[in-house]
Amino acid sequence: MRRVTYSMGVSLDGYIVGPAGDFDWTVPDEEVFRLATDEIRDAGCHLLGRRLYETMLYWETVDQNPSLDFSTLEFAAIWKSLPKVVFSTTLSTVQGNARPASGGLAEEIERLRAEPGEGDIAIGGATLAAEAAALDLIDEYRARVYPVLVGGGIPFFPRRGRRVALELVEARTFSSGVVYLRHRVARSG
Repeated sequence: MRRVTYSMGVSLDGYIVGPAGDFDWTVPDEEVFRLATDEIRDAGCHLLGRRLYETMLYWETVDQNPSLDFSTLEFAAIWKSLPKVVFSTTLSTVQGNARPASGGLAEEIERLRAEPGEGDIAIGGATLAAEAAALDLIDEYRARVYPVLVGGGIPFFPRRGRRVALELVEARTFSSGVVYLRHRVARSG
């Protein structure tokens, strides 16, 4: 069965964006960018909320800039070809290899798991991930922890008051001080 993964950059105090919506502190160096590229390469589809979808629209046209380096062009090519499902109550159309969600989050994930195909079902965006976590649909949490305290904002982990046991699968420290933590949800049975 295809895994559902949630991966984003997060401050050491647990936020994906700061109090003013800023996330400039998550700009990856080459090592961290390679990790993000590898994660997207392993995805079979990506589920996004509206805000993240609009942020990622940058990657739909960035390859038209001939002065970009190989790693940027590689990520853009992988991202553009990756099927995406956008969850939004305000967008009626989307661009690129994306489609608006036709059902609720649980129904979309169930449909994607039932379809033939390879690769993870990646979730991006804290709001969408919080909904998936509340429905117990996330199989892996992947945090790129940046050495910064932002003091508030949108939390990486949902604040649902529910305990979830995790098993460490992988931990890496990058020369920039970013720490990558990959945890699998420990399910009984």
